[in-house]
Amino acid sequence: MSDDVRVRFAPSPTGRLHIGGARTALFNWAYARRRGGRFVLRVEDTDRQRSTPEFEQAILDGLSWLGIDWDEGPIVGGDRGPYRQSERREAHLATAGKLAEAGWLYRCFCSPERLASLREEQIARKETAAYDGRCRELTAEECDGRVNAGEAPVLRFRVPAGETRFSDLIRGDVAFQNREVDDWVTVRADGSPTYNFVVVCDDAHMAITHVIRGEEHLTNTPKQVLLYRALELEVPEFAHLPLILGQDKKKLSKRTGDTALDDYKDKGFPPEAVLNFLSLQGWALDGETEVFSIDQLASHFDVVDVSKGGSIFDAEKLLWLAGQYLRDEDLDHLVERAGPFLVRAGYLAESELADRAEFVRAAVATVQERSRTYAEVAEQLAYLFVPDDAVEYSEKGEKNARKQGNDALSAYLPWLTDRLAQRASADELRDATKAWVAERGDKMPALFAPLRCALTGAPGGPDLFEVIALLGPERTLARVGAGLERLG
Repeated sequence: MSDDVRVRFAPSPTGRLHIGGARTALFNWAYARRRGGRFVLRVEDTDRQRSTPEFEQAILDGLSWLGIDWDEGPIVGGDRGPYRQSERREAHLATAGKLAEAGWLYRCFCSPERLASLREEQIARKETAAYDGRCRELTAEECDGRVNAGEAPVLRFRVPAGETRFSDLIRGDVAFQNREVDDWVTVRADGSPTYNFVVVCDDAHMAITHVIRGEEHLTNTPKQVLLYRALELEVPEFAHLPLILGQDKKKLSKRTGDTALDDYKDKGFPPEAVLNFLSLQGWALDGETEVFSIDQLASHFDVVDVSKGGSIFDAEKLLWLAGQYLRDEDLDHLVERAGPFLVRAGYLAESELADRAEFVRAAVATVQERSRTYAEVAEQLAYLFVPDDAVEYSEKGEKNARKQGNDALSAYLPWLTDRLAQRASADELRDATKAWVAERGDKMPALFAPLRCALTGAPGGPDLFEVIALLGPERTLARVGAGLERLG
């Protein structure tokens, strides 16, 4: 297919990568891959006070964690760089100079105090707050005189009369009356260009054909379309993605869900599940399939199929998806990803992941079917790493055990001691134990409830005989003995 399609993701490194930004990057990437185009990553770091290399690296790492690669941008380079906006300042100012000469930009000397007062008056009259054009008709001589007197002007864009129309691939035809678009600042008094100005300069320089971004940028679009036309450049296609909403149907916030991609990485979500979930925020593969791969996304995605309405961030659905991926994961890969969470929880030193690799692998295998995140894998294995006389009994686990009493467990201890001395396997021990319970005329919970509580403290979990194999004879018998005392 043609490589004429060029899209971009342009994050600002002033904070962590927002989950909505990650979805924007994903949809741009998927559109480029489906159309055989190029996905450009550009860092918009012109806010020098808030931008940091650490935030930039976190954004790059987050995209890589999700499996999103870029064809041009930081690290990989490209022939339309530089790809950090701060490195293009001279080009931005040169463009501003050309626009000023052509009459599209004019110098404005209004003070911040006057502009604030004007805004207050307009709001009080229930009018749209906008610049009133006071400096719009100043002559070049008047402007030069004020500059020579020490005044530092901003450069404003001269918005023409009429209306600005453009086609949005998601929303259809969109029109703004130009009287609602005030003469906006393109270059500040300190010589720094503004967002709406530089984004057009950079998109044009990088030959971006499709601007796919969040709907919060919709009101910026008429300014940018007018600027494209002033520069006599072809206007790209626009597509404004719907917001991701919390359960309260308001913009996603910390009250209704974690907002940063790193939050989900830190909590141990499989990246494939997060990517799958983000794909479902406003788009669907076929209306039925909910679990699909990044390759399926890339081969089916089209931005015109994205819904107009905001999508609801369903944290429970994300957990469900995570469980689907984790249960299907190759065990060795699961161990590799879950290992750092065992270390972070303090259960193992990092060196022990290799030294006790066989034990770790066997332990992780016992909880794979019951876990949804790598953090949950570690949580469910906590019982293995506590002293045998200090297993934490959950309220429900202890209640179940006490309901059954200690008779079966007390009789089982010497029988179990003998079998463990004979090195019975987990399968042999399971079969023999079930036969032993049947011979006594007991029901299985009479033994299994107090035995599970003594060994793990939980009301449910991995197969008990796999637990015994992991603990080994000495620790198993110590826990059963301690359990008999504690359960009384």
